[in-house]
Amino acid sequence: MPRQAPYGSWRSPLSAERAVAAGIGLSDVGFDGDGITWQESRPAEKGRQVIMRRGPDGSLQELNPAPFNARTRVHEYGGRAYLVRDGVLYFSHFTDQRLYRIDPGQAPRPITPEAALRYADLCIDGARGLLWCVREDHRAGRGEPLNALVALNAQGDDSGGRIVAGGHDFYAAPRLSPDGRQLAWISWNHPDMPWDGAELWLAAVQPDGTLQGARCIAGSRTESVQQPLWSPDGELHFVSDRSGWWNLYRWRDGSAMALCPMAAEFGQPMWNFGLATYAFESARRLVCSYSSGGSSRLAAVDTHSLQLTPLHTPFSHIGNLAAASGRVLFSAASPLQPVSVALLQMDSGRLELLREGSSLEIDPHYTSVAQAIEFPTGGGLTAHGFFYPPTNRDFEAPPQEKPPLLVMSHGGPTSLAIDAYKSGIQFWSSRGFAVLDVNYGGSSGFGRAYRQRLDGQWGVVDVDDCVNAALHLVRRGDVDGARLIIRGGSAGGYTTLCALAFRDTFRCGASHYGIGDLEALARDTHKFEAHYTDRLVGPYPAARDLYRARSPIHHLEGMNCPLILLQGALDEVVPPEQSRRMHAALKAKGVPVAYLEFEGEQHGFRQLPNIVRALEAEAYFYSRVFGFTLADAVQPLAIDNL
Repeated sequence: MPRQAPYGSWRSPLSAERAVAAGIGLSDVGFDGDGITWQESRPAEKGRQVIMRRGPDGSLQELNPAPFNARTRVHEYGGRAYLVRDGVLYFSHFTDQRLYRIDPGQAPRPITPEAALRYADLCIDGARGLLWCVREDHRAGRGEPLNALVALNAQGDDSGGRIVAGGHDFYAAPRLSPDGRQLAWISWNHPDMPWDGAELWLAAVQPDGTLQGARCIAGSRTESVQQPLWSPDGELHFVSDRSGWWNLYRWRDGSAMALCPMAAEFGQPMWNFGLATYAFESARRLVCSYSSGGSSRLAAVDTHSLQLTPLHTPFSHIGNLAAASGRVLFSAASPLQPVSVALLQMDSGRLELLREGSSLEIDPHYTSVAQAIEFPTGGGLTAHGFFYPPTNRDFEAPPQEKPPLLVMSHGGPTSLAIDAYKSGIQFWSSRGFAVLDVNYGGSSGFGRAYRQRLDGQWGVVDVDDCVNAALHLVRRGDVDGARLIIRGGSAGGYTTLCALAFRDTFRCGASHYGIGDLEALARDTHKFEAHYTDRLVGPYPAARDLYRARSPIHHLEGMNCPLILLQGALDEVVPPEQSRRMHAALKAKGVPVAYLEFEGEQHGFRQLPNIVRALEAEAYFYSRVFGFTLADAVQPLAIDNL
């Protein structure tokens, strides 16, 4: 029989350490001959990125031995940092950002020089012995780095690569045709982000590896194209949102043709290199994932009839995928299944989980299953989110008590919340918190028009949607309107701070490496996002007054709620000075505030002890603010003015 205890004080089998230690990140799947590869991010190894290979007999092998860490810092966010071809691994090592090569049975050896150069998005050219890739050149030491496409000698290249395409601010996805005679790639320029406007380029490749006749064949400042990919019979395909939705297209006879136009997203925001939402199983059949309403599905498309056939799986979220004859390899998750690497046999429908992202045994009695909600918001529109009610079979709340609500504002802001199992959400819901993960206007997954709701309105539309989402649940009677909390990281941290500064809905907040000063962000952030705010707020410095008006640091008069700030000391995306200034200002004002800064962490925490400490500190903070006793014994946190 359940014990009666206040919400927030329930004892959960999911401790912070268990929630974090049991999990690994899984991404960037691929085939190499009869082997299968993927990348693992391991918090227990300080976030080291490991390339795994599964042999045809099921044996597992770490391809990059410790301490090698397969992670690139191009665009700071990185992405796919490795390539395996014919048993040879090429990867970017995080510590020095050089490219390394590992031949079977051999030790890793660098193939690029010791220099301030970074590499990503590798493509092999076996006939010419080249690697095509994106290079980011920091050798000037000041100003913006130079991005270009380069060709490298795959055996070793002391020059650091020969530039084959330059002049644009950004490059991605070099893809060589099967006959080796054409190269396609993506480029874009300031002030656009790749999900706002990008171009698809095509050039002939000469025998010596130089490019000739480069021309733009799709995309513009008002059309986002991504993921060029050649079919086995040499036809170029790509994803474009020219219809208002990221759909699949084929380039044939000088024009682009939609394969299966739908009001659904076959693409995602290109925050990272290596995005792969479709792949060719054969010349006749491609496999793809597409999303609508925050959930995604797997499907096959006949490239002749253009018929789309759903492939039934138990998953609600499909990540990157790869395909080979009769097989589909993909990362996937569902509300009761953490992210896993899955292999589907297309003819038989047999599904095998090759690697699970968590060693936790998911008990539905302690697991809150996401409920998709749509709620009214400003301008007569609606927005979306996922609601997680408190769930713990061992406890019930006293009569008439309603749970505190933790509103989560995702980062980006051009990103999305999904309904997949996340131990970080279950940590809260199993303790008696209700959680609402909001897909505010500006989120991806709902078409271009939904993304554009945030144009010029960052700090307004996102805040309104988080506020309206919380009030919607209050009106329904699901949560306690006097105990509304908002939390978020990066751009979500900015939304959190704005909600506390400009609205009076929330009683408490948590900012993880959040932005308090938009003007400082515009001046100090890295190249990839240097002009992101031009679209979200306005051109800087012309719109300087608007930047100040939208910056919580300049509106402390509205910040009267308790706040906890968590920050990485080495963050170059949102420098720690942002959080330090906010902490000092609120401390001086007398507002209850706590600040934790983690050495060795960048934008987002990757080391197990730090992730655990951040989670426990946040729980402790809420317990002190709302006056309940945590069931867990956690290290106390210094809270100023409380």
